[in-house]
Amino acid sequence: MTSVTRFLLERASEPRLEEPAPPRHIVDVAFQCAARAPDHALLRPWRYLVVEGEARHALGELFASACPETASEQEIEKARRAPLRAPMVIVGIAAPQSHPKVPEVEQLMSAAVGMSFLGLALRDAGYGAMWRTGGVAYHPEVLEGLGLEPGESVVGFLYTGTVSVEKPSVPRPETKAFVKAWRGPGRQEGW
Repeated sequence: MTSVTRFLLERASEPRLEEPAPPRHIVDVAFQCAARAPDHALLRPWRYLVVEGEARHALGELFASACPETASEQEIEKARRAPLRAPMVIVGIAAPQSHPKVPEVEQLMSAAVGMSFLGLALRDAGYGAMWRTGGVAYHPEVLEGLGLEPGESVVGFLYTGTVSVEKPSVPRPETKAFVKAWRGPGRQEGW
C-alpha cells in the first residue's frame, strides 16, 4: 500500500482545533493542491476566502444574522461563536461559468473536489481540518455578506488549525455495503 493510500484511509475530520493556524506558505501550497482538482475545460470554477483573526467575529455576526426569527438566544450565540472553533476558516466558493460542454453540476463537483484536496493538503502539513456547511452555507444574507456574485454558491467552510485532541477513529463501511458490479440494464450484483 502506498503512503498516499494509507494517508487517505486515515483521513478524518477534526472538530477540536486551536492556534496556531497553518502559516501562509502552507496555505498557499494547499491552494495549489486545490487547483489540481479535475476541471473540465480548465474553467477554474472556484474561489476561496480566508477568514482569520478578528474577521472570524464578523463572520460569526453574519452567521447570527442568518438565524430564523424563532431561534433562541442560545442558538443565535452558537451561530455567532461557530467561526471561533478554529483559528482559520476557509470559505470554498463555486463560481460556475456558462460553457456549452461543461454543465454547471460538473463545475460544482470540481469546486467540491478542490475543497477536499485543500483539506487533505492541510492535514498532510500537520494541521487538522473540518469541512462544514449547514444552513448558513445557503442563506442569502450570508452569501451577500461574503460578497458572492449571482450564480455563485458556498461549497463549504473549511475550519483549520492545530488539532487539540485527536478524536477516535470513525468506523467505515465495508466496500460490499456500497459497491455493486453492473451487469447490464437493471442487473446489479455483489462486488
